[in-house]
Amino acid sequence: MRMNKKFSLYFFIAFIFISFGSAYVVIAKNAWRSKDAKAESLSENKKKDSQEKTTASAVPIPTSESTVADTASNPDVSTVVPATTTASVSGEEYPVHKNISTTYFWAGEEADADNKNISNLPSAWDEDWVKHFGGIDTPDKRNGYNPAGFTPKENPFYFALPYNDFNEKGKQKNDAVALAMWSQGKTFGAQQSMCKNQWIKITKNGKTVYAQWEDVGPFGEDDKAYVFGNATPVSKENKHAGLDVSPAVHDYLSLGDIDKTDWQFVDATDVPDGPWKKIMTTSQIFWR
Repeated sequence: MRMNKKFSLYFFIAFIFISFGSAYVVIAKNAWRSKDAKAESLSENKKKDSQEKTTASAVPIPTSESTVADTASNPDVSTVVPATTTASVSGEEYPVHKNISTTYFWAGEEADADNKNISNLPSAWDEDWVKHFGGIDTPDKRNGYNPAGFTPKENPFYFALPYNDFNEKGKQKNDAVALAMWSQGKTFGAQQSMCKNQWIKITKNGKTVYAQWEDVGPFGEDDKAYVFGNATPVSKENKHAGLDVSPAVHDYLSLGDIDKTDWQFVDATDVPDGPWKKIMTTSQIFWR
């Protein structure tokens, strides 16, 4: 039977569409197979990278304690405090010590019964404290927050806490790095204290003053559970006194001979402007 030309044309067009459609399906399948293969390969590479990173992170990092121990055995070696020793801390994360019995003392105070025969002519970190301060910081004769008669060479806003990062042999204690949280990422020489010059804020009746750590006291030199934690001061002297402050701090807060305050460590960058920043102490350990 003969087909007319119009029908033949339709048949030819249909044949072309069917042929191209089949070819497209084959090409599409191959493309998807190639895509799946690439995805599988990428997944394997990611898995391999993850395993390598996990293995690398499992490599032990030298602890700060071993670093300090090496320093203690070799006084010429500097202490490099790794930034990864503890989680980074901000001022708000330092513990707040509330209702702490607070006494006062001064550079150049002679040993007598009132201070349990503890001389403050030297400090724990400076054998010539009075000389480096500029004179005796007497509480009886004042010129504002400074002693009368001379301008101090070091900050008159200072304090003492019952912890020393050096032992009686002049070696840095093994636990100093872990305790002094603000030391992270810093380098300290063999005769540099991590505690000296550190700032705290002290509050009484809603008024706050800032001061630098310049001595150890009022009583004891290793009360770390209190200084760096939340324990009560170990010493029972003067109603468990845990903070000794300078005449400037005493006057700024209008404290009594034995009073109660709240205090907290702060980073130097968080210390606001005030009379405590007019003269700041930067000197380090001085031992003959």
